[in-house]
Amino acid sequence: MSSTKHSTVRTVKKAVIPAAGLGTRFLPATKAMPKEMLPIVDKPAIQYVVEEAAHAGMDDVLIITGRNKDNLINHFDSVPELEYTLQRKGDEGRLGKVHESSELAEVHFLRQGQPLGLGHAVGRARQHVGDESFAVLLGDDLIDARDPLLSRMIEVHDNEAATVVALMEVPPESIHLYGCAAVQPTEEDDVVRITALVEKPDAAEAPSNLAVIGRYVLRGEIFDIIDRLEPGRGGE
Repeated sequence: MSSTKHSTVRTVKKAVIPAAGLGTRFLPATKAMPKEMLPIVDKPAIQYVVEEAAHAGMDDVLIITGRNKDNLINHFDSVPELEYTLQRKGDEGRLGKVHESSELAEVHFLRQGQPLGLGHAVGRARQHVGDESFAVLLGDDLIDARDPLLSRMIEVHDNEAATVVALMEVPPESIHLYGCAAVQPTEEDDVVRITALVEKPDAAEAPSNLAVIGRYVLRGEIFDIIDRLEPGRGGE
């Protein structure tokens, strides 16, 4: 990739957050509560992800949900009774926190329908996203709010008109837990060109120690690619 091209127009304005999974890895905590609503300090995990999208300039967020996710939807809605009670008590601090979740962005929801995997969930966003480029944020990976990762990914996308995938260095002995990228260097220290992706390779066969993490900036053409894909392992 070249570092000499600079775009002045941000083209990525919408974010998609797949949140339809069953959360089986977190049982029994997720038996009655979506994993996205598990608290991290004083906020549910999903709020951190929406905040990340909003801070990167995306005020249009589509959350793909599944069955038994109503409390996730409720979290981003206003609660007049609660707000009125806090206002009467003069509890401005808590009132502000209640308002915060409903004012972060324009949050939309769409049911996945059948649980046919991540690709299917992203494909469901087509009608909302159209032909535009968009970001996909997975709630399984929470990014430090001080890390400008997503903004940087959008910058690279805008400069190169390319799909951008976030990678993270992991110890070689842990690479079998992740999708792994084979890469070539570019003129920019923090950008590589991905030449292949290998799902959970043995350490001895891994092309690098760069693991795929749950942040993507995708071009609209991804929807046609998803439509052509045959189901993989587990019918997903």
